[in-house]
Amino acid sequence: MPRKTSLAVAAAVTAGLPLALAVPAWSHGYTTSPPSRSYLCGTHQVRNCGQVQWDPDGVEGPKGFPLRGPGDGKICAGADGRWAPLDDQRGGTGWPATKVTAGGSFGISWQFTAAHATTSFRYFLTKDGWDVTRPLTRDALDLTPFLQQNYNGRPPSGQTTHTGTLPQRHGRHLLLAVWDIADTGNAFYQCSDLDFG
Repeated sequence: MPRKTSLAVAAAVTAGLPLALAVPAWSHGYTTSPPSRSYLCGTHQVRNCGQVQWDPDGVEGPKGFPLRGPGDGKICAGADGRWAPLDDQRGGTGWPATKVTAGGSFGISWQFTAAHATTSFRYFLTKDGWDVTRPLTRDALDLTPFLQQNYNGRPPSGQTTHTGTLPQRHGRHLLLAVWDIADTGNAFYQCSDLDFG
């Protein structure tokens, strides 16, 4: 290859390298309805989110929740410091909340950027009386999912909605969505703020 061509190819590769490194290889999925904190940060509806604003679909941590997985106070971020702003309650009312009705039919929609072999999707809700000003803990959650969809190793499609019935609650609550991956030791964690009125 002539020297000028070699230099041109090397320059093109070098110029494209930062862009290739900036695109996370671990991007996978997030909930869009109700909008998760990750999604709100990624679409710039909420500011001061740190790195999650560029990678809202990468909030991944150890699976096994609630027996294992992210520690208390680090659940919304999947125990990964890059996503720590998702655990900040922002005074209890700083995150936009979706208005919902207890006992009503409720859909949770996901957008996937990379499908994975999936064990299940599980959805947890905080208990009435939980402290809305403190980061999410297991004590604050009803640890029995109010909705679970088993996939038995099948990958989800690009957009998926799971429908169920919301339990009785009052006031502001957090919805924790856990996407359990079948062939890795990780799960994806998404927190959405809800207002039951």
